[in-house]
Amino acid sequence: MTSTEKPKHETYTGFEQGPIRPPSEADSLLIRVSRNCPWNHCTFCPVYKGARFSLRPADHVKQDIDLVHKYVELLRTHADASGTIPRETVQRASASVPPDETDAFHAALRWYAGGLRSVFIQDANSLVIKPAALTEILKHLKKRFPWTERVTSYARSHTIARISDADLKAMRKAGLNRIHIGMESGSDEVLKRVRKGTTKEMHIKAGVKVKAAGMELSEYVMPGLGGTELSEIHALETADAVNRINPEFIRLRTLAIPDRAPLYEEYRKGRFQKPTDLMMAREILLFIENLEGISSTLKSDHILNLFQEIEGAFPEDKDKMTDLLRSFLEMDPERQCLYQVGRRLGYFSRLADMESPHRFKKVQKVCRENHITPDNVDSVIEEIMKRFI
Repeated sequence: MTSTEKPKHETYTGFEQGPIRPPSEADSLLIRVSRNCPWNHCTFCPVYKGARFSLRPADHVKQDIDLVHKYVELLRTHADASGTIPRETVQRASASVPPDETDAFHAALRWYAGGLRSVFIQDANSLVIKPAALTEILKHLKKRFPWTERVTSYARSHTIARISDADLKAMRKAGLNRIHIGMESGSDEVLKRVRKGTTKEMHIKAGVKVKAAGMELSEYVMPGLGGTELSEIHALETADAVNRINPEFIRLRTLAIPDRAPLYEEYRKGRFQKPTDLMMAREILLFIENLEGISSTLKSDHILNLFQEIEGAFPEDKDKMTDLLRSFLEMDPERQCLYQVGRRLGYFSRLADMESPHRFKKVQKVCRENHITPDNVDSVIEEIMKRFI
């Protein structure tokens, strides 16, 4: 069986959900169309390694949708005028669910609690499914949940570039209205080194196609991916690619290198030099400084990011974002160190939180007790970040 061939005689074994989704889809219903990643060679990514890719039959996906619909409707019958369901009622309803439908019930419950507004199609690149099959699934989703405001999916630029404009528009008409693409970098050299399986021009082509189909586009950018050697070209080429696409959203996702990622071996042997936080702050500043002629919104919505507050629309918020980065870079090393530790441990969510004497003293205590200094802070941060992947 090829990596994208439809499984033969596969038996439906119940509702499925994959392991990941974008941070912005935290309240979304997760509907699994494919399992794992059809590419799975990116050296920085620890997810799906060793796992076989497969497509789920469209009928199985529709059965998942039907199960969630069944339990959403059940929950609605127990809600009061405000939509609230008493805890005791939820517990009684849960007790009556057949064991093989428990996952679907809890998915419906989480979605109900999140507002029933959005759906995320899993796993890593579900647009690799035949367009007609995905459109069929999307239509069924709309039939069961006509109130849904947003239906989104991850997709690879390589895959999007090969889908016809007519098929993309058909998907949009059927309800798919946002695509998340992991650009990571606009530098061909960086993309080749990390085995991304695409090029700058392919990223641009795919991004333009998504927008032409009438879908919103989120492009993920990974500060640090070029290492210390390619940091500048990584920032400049990525900014150029983003400028040529003008996506609705630019989402920062700072590089971390967990032990199970293929890149870790290069890092351990010294063949890949990971930028320090200060280097990445300069890289992000260079990236943002070179974003021109776009109307995108930049988001820093991941726990790995040092600067959660770097967020805003272009062009009006550009100076605010660059000023914030310069403020950090102009701090003395001791204060930078305290912010790095406080941010990664959750004491600070923004630079202004350092003005809180209570929080500031807590971070000082942590650094003092653990002997964290500007000289060793980056190695400490490296270990902390591994916990979040």
